[in-house]
Amino acid sequence: MNTITLTVACQSTRGIVAAISGFLAGEGCNITDSSQFDDMETGRFFMRVRFSTETSSTRESLEAGFAVVADKFGMDYRFQDASERMKVLLMVSRFGHCLNDLLYRWKIGALPVDIVGVVSNHLDYQKLVVNHDLPFHQIRVTRENKAEAEAELMDIVERSGTELVVLARYMQILSDQLCQKMSGRIINIHHSFLPSFKGANPYKQAYGRGVKLIGATAHYVTADLDEGPIIEQDTVRITHAQSAEDYVAIGRDVEAQVLARAVEAHIHHRLFINGNKTVVFPPSPGTYASARLG
Repeated sequence: MNTITLTVACQSTRGIVAAISGFLAGEGCNITDSSQFDDMETGRFFMRVRFSTETSSTRESLEAGFAVVADKFGMDYRFQDASERMKVLLMVSRFGHCLNDLLYRWKIGALPVDIVGVVSNHLDYQKLVVNHDLPFHQIRVTRENKAEAEAELMDIVERSGTELVVLARYMQILSDQLCQKMSGRIINIHHSFLPSFKGANPYKQAYGRGVKLIGATAHYVTADLDEGPIIEQDTVRITHAQSAEDYVAIGRDVEAQVLARAVEAHIHHRLFINGNKTVVFPPSPGTYASARLG
């Protein structure tokens, strides 16, 4: 029995759900989970359907047959077999908490992806990556060689078949051209404070101002620095009794958790970019259990 996910985005109109469910029923498919959202402001419709099939229907045959339905409603759509793992490239600089967290989740099967390698502008985590039997690529980045460094990065992306790039605290700004070329395929994580603190030692700045909430934001990368569509956020409350070192430790924990949840949503096709925002559907029943067993 195959499990397949269908994602659909189009202009909202009457009859979309009926057309999709009718097509799947006609192909001998059984819907196990379904989520949909009508954006009343933009008139856009989003739907994610997870279904199983015991017939001879394959992803390719379903895609071919669904084309008639998709053309009628002007849909952007995709069928994804649950057994196919997304190819993910990780990037890191000198803070390794997010990298370590993602590698651990991957190792125990909680993050069902194929990690095709790790790219860094430093050598700090070369041994860690190699010990996981993963390719490690050092790409030094300077103001003078930025174009060459990004060309080398894109060569790795293309040769490895990378479908998603995760910036696990990679501290280099990507060019506008690269952001546009990889639109919707790069996820970044950064701290979130109120008020906002930029530059060096943001946690120390926050401590000096007596911040009571530490948070993190995961978002898609765009040419506007740290302003891409937000995927996931979380906060942790701080008290006056905690030190600047506590702020850093707590901040690292929340960053790692938020980034992992954002990556999980993307690889399971629960995310839709909706202008400057995202639509994030809830996990399908059994998602985490099947990942652990995998």
